[in-house]
Amino acid sequence: MTELLVRLFISNKDEVQDSKVRTAYGVLASIVGICLNIVLFAVKLTAGLLLNSISVMADAFNNLSDAASSVISFVGVKLAGRPADAEHPFGHGRYEYIAALAVSFLVLQVGLSCLKSAVGKIFRPERVEFQPVIILVLAVTILLKLWLAFFNRKLGRRINSKVMQATAADATGDVLVTGATVLSLIIGKYSGLAVDGYMGAVVSVVVVAAGIGIAKDTLKPLLGEAVTPEVYELLTKKVESYDGILGTHDLIVHNYGPTHSMATIHAEVPNDVGIETAHALIDRIERETLHDLDIFLVIHMDPVEVRDKAVGACKLRVAELVCELEPAASIHDFRMVKGEKRITLIFDLVVPYSYEPESERELLERVSARLEQEDPRYECVINIENSFVRAEN
Repeated sequence: MTELLVRLFISNKDEVQDSKVRTAYGVLASIVGICLNIVLFAVKLTAGLLLNSISVMADAFNNLSDAASSVISFVGVKLAGRPADAEHPFGHGRYEYIAALAVSFLVLQVGLSCLKSAVGKIFRPERVEFQPVIILVLAVTILLKLWLAFFNRKLGRRINSKVMQATAADATGDVLVTGATVLSLIIGKYSGLAVDGYMGAVVSVVVVAAGIGIAKDTLKPLLGEAVTPEVYELLTKKVESYDGILGTHDLIVHNYGPTHSMATIHAEVPNDVGIETAHALIDRIERETLHDLDIFLVIHMDPVEVRDKAVGACKLRVAELVCELEPAASIHDFRMVKGEKRITLIFDLVVPYSYEPESERELLERVSARLEQEDPRYECVINIENSFVRAEN
């Protein structure tokens, strides 16, 4: 069914990096979500009124909020698909994240409202009428929501859409919610226990949790995320694959939407290469990265000593020593300034974010002390940095 809808309504369906194709996917998912959730709302509200069940009605209004969420998603996807302009040279892709954040607040509002009603039902329980036909209707809605979750998850992964992936997670939560509602009806029928209010509270908590989860997921790219290990490896391997690049560090990726990224990186080049030659190489890497990976890359050149073997050996020893003291740390931008009585070692030391200022000072002192033991002439000038790469779990 999913592929049939895609073939019917999306031309060039495989060109998912094309903004028009991506917008078409978002519009299709939104319209399907609006239509299906309105149908589910009407069915569940009718069932809730007939059963006099607050949990069923809470579930129904959750579906109505899902329909409103799909409307917001529709608007967000359309706005995100607008091309770059003078005021927004990196496009409008972040509108999609803003739409997902709006969806999360709507879900939270519905969940809290239903929780209030459920608590009232716990203290003032009412008899819920059991009707097999209504149970059958709710079972059908579970199947429809399962399909909607699968539909949004599949398309969301295909185009890397935060909104659609959040909608899929919300639909999965709805499946659990409706399942709990059916369970409360069955328990009430065969045990006589008034569990409707308690199940309604569970339903509401699940809805609230879904809203919080969506908000957290969409705030991450808006606030700025660390580079994933996959993107880090992709970009560093790309840059370091060119002859004349000795290494890279300080990779930062700025996200302006699922399909728009800008990155900066420091590339190490031999210090005996002419500035014009190195500049031509950097320009070539930037152009080819944009063409091959669709990432706007800006490269800062760092000259590296390649002829002085003593400098190379000292850099290697400093890196080994730092690794011994803190395996999660690393160094870059190493320089050695030789004087008559002192040798100044200048480098950047990258430490984990878990380090507090006191831990940083302690590590600095330990590194400096160990290097002075190696050679009393060593004097260290160390700049502490944090990595921009996301730590692997």
